[in-house]
Amino acid sequence: MTFPPPQPPAAHVERALCVLAHPDDVDFGSAGTVACWTAAGTEVTYLIVTDGDAGGFDDTPRQEMGPLRQAEQRAAAAAVGVTDVRFLGHPDGRLELTLDLRRDISRVIRQVRPQRVLTSSPERFWDRIGASHPDHMTVGESTLRAVYPDARNPFAFPELLADEGLEAWTVSEVWLGASPRADHCVDVTDVVDRKFAALMNHVTQVSHLPEGQLEEFVTGWMRQTARTHGLPDGRLAEAFHVVHTA
Repeated sequence: MTFPPPQPPAAHVERALCVLAHPDDVDFGSAGTVACWTAAGTEVTYLIVTDGDAGGFDDTPRQEMGPLRQAEQRAAAAAVGVTDVRFLGHPDGRLELTLDLRRDISRVIRQVRPQRVLTSSPERFWDRIGASHPDHMTVGESTLRAVYPDARNPFAFPELLADEGLEAWTVSEVWLGASPRADHCVDVTDVVDRKFAALMNHVTQVSHLPEGQLEEFVTGWMRQTARTHGLPDGRLAEAFHVVHTA
């Protein structure tokens, strides 16, 4: 039995929503892709589920870490053309698949009304365990449940419509990062400087690394991704599993 080739994603969308667990998640995995989208005129919104208060590598007081990381994420977003950055404030490192989290993500989907949502894969990536932080998988699964069925169903979380006037919205496609079944890549070679500008804003997360190590590691990772997906030598890419959800 043969199957048709995967349906490609839309060439362009008006609005995209990136839903990730922590400040810096979107930048490590997707900032080059986001830079390509904003350069093409797509309006991109970031929804960060936690403030990242469990992160960092020094003795910064915990009550200061969350605000610091929010500021870092806003600066990183600006480097790739994103000005709408929202935080849900759920506890870092303790995310669970709850109806409250699904409702919170559904609310923002209905507010932003994106044709495309980017989030983390809910599947564990055994070849690269660091990509499978429990918060990442929880946000990926919660976002997929918010996309279908919650955000499109006017009878799901009826208070969103009754109390907030947020009508149902159907997302056409979801891009899953750090997926073991990635089937689409974005060539980010020409915008990689913007990706690194975004990453370097996450001072609390990367300043402990020796000079040049971050760029070397991430460049090697993107070079391997490009090679895996058939791009010419010397190109850099980010990869996703694209799921059509309309």
